[in-house]
Amino acid sequence: MSGLKSEDPLAAPLSHRVPDLGALELLLAVARLGSLGRAARETGISQPAASSRIRAMERQLGVALVDRSPRGSRLTDAGTLVTDWARRVVEAAEAFDAGAQALRGRRDSRLRVAASMTIAEYLLPRWLIALRRARPDTAVSLHAGNSVAVAARLLSHEADLGFVEGLAAPEGLDSAVIGHDRLLVVTAPGHPWARRRTPLTPAELAGTPLILREPGSGTRQVLDAGLSACGGPARPLLELASTTALKAAAVSGEGPCVLSELAVGEELAARRLVRVPVAGVRLRRDLRAVWPAGTRPAGPARDLLSLTRGAAPDPSTG
Repeated sequence: MSGLKSEDPLAAPLSHRVPDLGALELLLAVARLGSLGRAARETGISQPAASSRIRAMERQLGVALVDRSPRGSRLTDAGTLVTDWARRVVEAAEAFDAGAQALRGRRDSRLRVAASMTIAEYLLPRWLIALRRARPDTAVSLHAGNSVAVAARLLSHEADLGFVEGLAAPEGLDSAVIGHDRLLVVTAPGHPWARRRTPLTPAELAGTPLILREPGSGTRQVLDAGLSACGGPARPLLELASTTALKAAAVSGEGPCVLSELAVGEELAARRLVRVPVAGVRLRRDLRAVWPAGTRPAGPARDLLSLTRGAAPDPSTG
């Protein structure tokens, strides 16, 4: 014995045994129009290409499908039977396509955004207003939290696009820098730091209990990195998860706090808070749009991302 086994045609994958949709649509056009040439024109291919496709389908199925003559083309008995089956396959494919389009329509009619607190409060509102003008039928939901929470929602597919502040994109996410931000040390006018004539040193800032955002926030990440040479910031005077709560605590005189420049413009202008200069500490950070690694924002997420590019502030280093 040679040791060779004859191939069982039924063992081949179904995609190798069933003609593709283009060939089936061509066969249906031949049956309807009675001419291979007219069927070729209707399906957008040349007559030689149509003849070649019909012959390939006949070889694949092992039966003659079309009788060709100077008067036109007509189906064989086998061709008539195959055409009936082909019609059901094409109709099923059309139903599949319609369903897929409906799913895309539902996806494109909603946008789930997750953003860290500063971006959610001070930048996203105007971006979402612009998106609404461009896509009035898109329903947008927004979840605000710290950078760790934003990453978790994206990685669990509970958000389509995220925004974070910090030193780098969270693990498992791709990102695009859309702007920059700067953290400021601020305090109430009655605090001794408000009357300082010289900037704080890194050691002074690190050694003073401050009102801070919680671990996992972009603000805390940048401050921890900036003071790492001094062992990081002291144990917080208060630890709060809301930018508004931090400002309220600082305005009331509870102590100094560290906040985004975006968040304290009004309070600084009204002298409810005073900026305290700091020397030798880098408190600048990137503002990033983020999404799951290996994917690309699509639909309204892509549109929102395009609206944010160049629209975020870029303060000078201070």
